[in-house]
Amino acid sequence: MAVAALLGTTALSVPAFADDAGFKGKSAGDFLVRLRGLWVAPDESASTTIGGDVSVGNDFIPEADFSYFATDNIAFELIAGTSRHKVSHSAAGSLGKVSLLPPTLTAQYHFMPKSQFSPYVGAGLNYTFFYNEDAPGGGINSIDYQNHIGYALQAGADYELGGNWSLNVDVKKIFLKTKVSINGGAVRADVDLDPWLVGVGVGYRF
Repeated sequence: MAVAALLGTTALSVPAFADDAGFKGKSAGDFLVRLRGLWVAPDESASTTIGGDVSVGNDFIPEADFSYFATDNIAFELIAGTSRHKVSHSAAGSLGKVSLLPPTLTAQYHFMPKSQFSPYVGAGLNYTFFYNEDAPGGGINSIDYQNHIGYALQAGADYELGGNWSLNVDVKKIFLKTKVSINGGAVRADVDLDPWLVGVGVGYRF
């Protein structure tokens, strides 16, 4: 009963905090920093010189983003984070692991910048760096991924908590291709990674 009472009190206090502290909404010139937990889920497809399918594992990472509001409605966001993925082939087995650094810049439109609940959509460009490629050994002693430019679509929402703090939910789809060379080019693949990036976090506005 004590736990239930505590949870009930907490649930009631959150909206009260938001109402008591007040919020001013988003405005031109604001700088917004968010920290998110991000689920990175590739939606991969591939063609290889030996046939078969390529599979790329998911990852969960911390991510930071930085947004600048050029107007009340229009902002530019840059995300920073890096993920690491296991890669395998349906016939060849493990292709080792690879790390991705995918800085992405989007232009966003915020529909209700002065409201406590403020949804937005965005679109932009991505450039992915592939690094720390670890070949599994055995018959595969080297693997190389080509850095590539792609584009991104985005949708999300901020919920003002009061003061300068907010909660955030954000979903991005990055359309990303890469060329893979195995054992110095003995095997080649064209891979569409096309990951979904699903994030939940908090923001602070300056």
